[in-house]
Amino acid sequence: MDLARRLVGDNPARLTVDRLSWGPRGHQPIIADLNFVVEPGAMLAVIGPNGAGKSSLLRCLYRYHRPTMGRVLLDGADIWETQPRALARRVATVLQESASDFGLSVAEIVELGLTPHQQRFGAPAYEPVEDALALMQLTTLAPRDFASLSGGEKQRVMIARALVQKPDLLILDEPTNHLDIRHQLDVLALLAALPTTVVVSLHDLALAAAHADRVLLLDQGRQAQFGAPLDVLTPRAIRQTFAVETAVDSHPATGRPRFSFHRDNSEI
Repeated sequence: MDLARRLVGDNPARLTVDRLSWGPRGHQPIIADLNFVVEPGAMLAVIGPNGAGKSSLLRCLYRYHRPTMGRVLLDGADIWETQPRALARRVATVLQESASDFGLSVAEIVELGLTPHQQRFGAPAYEPVEDALALMQLTTLAPRDFASLSGGEKQRVMIARALVQKPDLLILDEPTNHLDIRHQLDVLALLAALPTTVVVSLHDLALAAAHADRVLLLDQGRQAQFGAPLDVLTPRAIRQTFAVETAVDSHPATGRPRFSFHRDNSEI
């Protein structure tokens, strides 16, 4: 974790979402009246069914969507009252869609994370790029064309680029989607151990319960539950939100929560 500690920011952010609502102009809100706080250095997992508003919430957090009501605060300051460059020095994002590579190599894509911190004059420091490549097990792929990589490899490159940005708040939208099982576990363990504030949307409830400090459960754009993973991910809450029955026990090897899902046969 020495590499990770050298990469992330020195001041993990306190994220406050205050009565947040957003929806396209002239339409009903997609997310409405969300209220929660992520303490500095904590990891929040945002979960919910497809269409629950997870990506819309994240877009509000990294200042892509301006709230129709409410505020997003970083250490008490409204992100819409913060200069974009100053915000880019503190907030990094990893989205589901890979950015266009413009014919760049893996190392050059990761190097783009240095942009918010570069001064007008002076040579950039490349040590963070090397650290991020090593941390994400990408060193041997550094000279490869980004376009030639698999989906999972591209995802790890984009996480490396975000880490080079030295974020105080790291926001990731479904970062495990294209990863194999081993890299899913590795990436979530890395995110949980980072000394920075992390917000990540996930479909896998077991990964959320095993690694997150707090879980936000969204249902049709509303805040169904917020709290510690095992307080939120109860069989009753899962039944109400996902319409499936759940058995929760402990994994015999790790002791982490394990979820077994099934449909109620009487409803089929």
